[in-house]
Amino acid sequence: MSLPPRSIAIVLGTRPELVKLTDLVRLLGPAAHLVHTGQHYDEELSGRFLTELGLPEPTFLTGVGGQPRAVQISAALAQLDALFTAEPPLAVVVQGDTNAALAGALAANARDIPLLHVEAGLRSHDRNMPEEHNRVLIDSIADVLCAATEDNRANLLAEGVDGSRIALTGNTVVEAVRNQLPGATERAALLDRHGLTADGYVLATVHRPENTDSAEALRAILTELAALAMPGRPVVLPLHPRTRARIEAAGLVDLLAPLTVTAPLGYSEFLALARHAALLVSDSGGIQEECTVLGRPLVVVRRSTERPEAMADFADLVEPGRAIGEAARRRLASGAEELDRLAALPSPFGDGLASDRIVALLAAVSAPAELAAAA
Repeated sequence: MSLPPRSIAIVLGTRPELVKLTDLVRLLGPAAHLVHTGQHYDEELSGRFLTELGLPEPTFLTGVGGQPRAVQISAALAQLDALFTAEPPLAVVVQGDTNAALAGALAANARDIPLLHVEAGLRSHDRNMPEEHNRVLIDSIADVLCAATEDNRANLLAEGVDGSRIALTGNTVVEAVRNQLPGATERAALLDRHGLTADGYVLATVHRPENTDSAEALRAILTELAALAMPGRPVVLPLHPRTRARIEAAGLVDLLAPLTVTAPLGYSEFLALARHAALLVSDSGGIQEECTVLGRPLVVVRRSTERPEAMADFADLVEPGRAIGEAARRRLASGAEELDRLAALPSPFGDGLASDRIVALLAAVSAPAELAAAA
């Protein structure tokens, strides 16, 4: 069945959503109507990602970025309701746990439009995380819940979700990484440009509010990263503008001196550096998945994780403080043998066909509406 042009509204608002939904958008072709709430939007980051990923120009909402959570959701919801009234889609797709995803889910539900949730069933069981509330709310109203793993499916069943609403699809991150990772020659050139040697550096990112909004946590993380840097093993830190501002406000700029600080990287460039890092240190949710596709070890700096699948082999969960350095040195001491072991393991997040499965689900959920409209 061929879906009509702009009949599937894909609502997103952040860079990770752009990455994870790229292959789905490509497979849908003209049927995809990309709606960007502007939750994260600036030309250096989101604008660059749109161009790099080859995505179509979205419909942009206004007045969302930089606002408190409740304002972001309400502002996006009002505009999405108007958009779905003027141009009703056959289905709405949201991904993950962002404010944009919750607004898209609520707008679809209010207009009785079938809602498909990509990456359903993730649970950290940490009620301090706004994302946890977003996930639970979206899953409660979604018509089709695309669970990436058996653990995600089990979480949904335990909450009383009807199994007929759940589809085990795998995670779209697998195909995103495979399709966006540069080839070996280009990766070698990127390492050379950055003055790096394969397996000879640590790559770190810090951006979550639980780490950046606390001067104590930020100081602890930067102190531990600085202690990992040594001649012949630099610690590369692509610095998010918000994190840089927090570092400056907390008076911690001196702690950056031992680190190799760079501007934010494009997705393909980041994957290339991650692929050859001896170790990753990050508070990112997406990197917990990406490291399993790249076959690299990761130290996760967070209170909790909604991706326990990565913890079995690839990652260690630690809170800010000395535990970062302890876990990092333990991983680094494992050397080439451990890197080879991880590289040989399959990702627990799927086989790279999640986007294809989701397109088939969209065709099925859209069929009744399409047939009715044609009658």
